[in-house]
Amino acid sequence: RMTSHNMTWISYPSKSLSFISPEEIEAFIASQNIISRLMHCYIAFFVPTGLIAGICILIIFIKNYLQYRVIENLDLLLLHFTISNIVMIFLSFTVITRPDYLEATHLTCNILSFFFNFSYFNSQYVLILMLLILLLKRFPPRTALRATQRPILCVGFVLIYAFCLSLTEALLVGTDNYLLETACQLDPLFAWPEYEIIKFTFGFGIPSFLQILCFTILFAKAAPAEAPALQQHFRTYPAAYIISISIFICRLFYNIMILFRTTFKLQKSIGTPKNELVMNIAEIVLFCESCASLVFILCFHKPCK
Repeated sequence: RMTSHNMTWISYPSKSLSFISPEEIEAFIASQNIISRLMHCYIAFFVPTGLIAGICILIIFIKNYLQYRVIENLDLLLLHFTISNIVMIFLSFTVITRPDYLEATHLTCNILSFFFNFSYFNSQYVLILMLLILLLKRFPPRTALRATQRPILCVGFVLIYAFCLSLTEALLVGTDNYLLETACQLDPLFAWPEYEIIKFTFGFGIPSFLQILCFTILFAKAAPAEAPALQQHFRTYPAAYIISISIFICRLFYNIMILFRTTFKLQKSIGTPKNELVMNIAEIVLFCESCASLVFILCFHKPCK
């Protein structure tokens, strides 16, 4: 039953305001100031830079396609990745209200969460496809997976997979109190603990394992004699590898905080204002990474350069 979890007890520490000592009040004010400054920094610097970079990438790819009537496999995946990140940046406008939260109904919050997760899973698995294609560029074609020769099919599969995962996450937010107003975050606080577990497993655990596997094969497997040196290979396709490292680092921090939030839910605890602050920082770091990835593509991908 979709009503088996009762999450009505949960609230943000900053909303409960059960402070008894001056030290706790000072700590609360300090954490509110930090998140407010981070939000202003993100909106003022990262958002415009990320959106300008994203629009430039779209213009370059569209112009190249209209000129040559052909698009490289890697370019198609980077285009898909760019669109996912632009959507993520637009959804990140929900942090404008910080240190307070966006007020919305459970239904509205769930819809925003669905699109956020769709972009999140999408970008993660398209990156895996990019690494796989680059791996197969380095090693003999006879060992290649035939599917990667048709990237449109791969992108279609990723879209369906991301949609199914996002739909599962939407169900795990819970189906009660749809019209009830709530403080809304893109990963809703009132979601069941399974929400965060699924997100960690399929949005970070499995993709990170595949990323590490791709890098391990790249470094450990002997390349054929005609293949260029490993350093030359990295210099030819720097954008995908730089993005891969930045995504891993930023999402590692974010997913660790997601797991901490799950442990609080399982212990029936709302945590402290400090826990809430670090979760907010992790969310903004995730959005900063979306902006930075677009800048990396613009600066390091050869057609864009």
